[in-house]
Amino acid sequence: MAKLYFSYAAMNAGKSTLLLQAAYNYRERGMRPLLYTSSLYVTNGAGLISSRIGISEPADLYSSEDDLFSTIREETENGKVDCVFVDEAQFLTADQVWQLARVSDRLRIPVMCFGLRTDFQGKLFPGSQQLLAIADELREIRTICECGSKATMVVRQNADGRVLTDGEQVAIEKSVYVSLCRKHWEEAVSRWPVKGP
Repeated sequence: MAKLYFSYAAMNAGKSTLLLQAAYNYRERGMRPLLYTSSLYVTNGAGLISSRIGISEPADLYSSEDDLFSTIREETENGKVDCVFVDEAQFLTADQVWQLARVSDRLRIPVMCFGLRTDFQGKLFPGSQQLLAIADELREIRTICECGSKATMVVRQNADGRVLTDGEQVAIEKSVYVSLCRKHWEEAVSRWPVKGP
């Protein structure tokens, strides 16, 4: 039985690396994976899933208006689809998470979503909230805080390294984020000094 998976972590935990590795494994066995990433990550007019370690893969883009179930069902008419991978899954809408659940339930295709759980204010992203609610399997990918503890939160910093506590939920520039454990995140957002990345 196909399942809907959600692998989540703070920034810089290797989510995209794991996604690309898993997609490679499917292809190596002669299978056909589909890769998707948020249209917020368009690169030169195309979708690209890239990892900090220097590997990347073209991907189809999705925006909040797209019906992912219909899109993937159409892809099955062009040949068997063995797995669907979704990067930056925190940007999915709640409806799109349900569409992906239907892909696994009705089309019997496993769907593997990778993304952040919370934003810089410690609030769930809409896509992550829905995935946490209905995914068949949840997987935490771990990264570490500067203190060596498990990092579960992120802070957003400005160019001077000062921690920002308000603003838009989405800011794509990754270099302004630092992954921290809950204790150091709370200290940082309470205006305690924080080291940069």
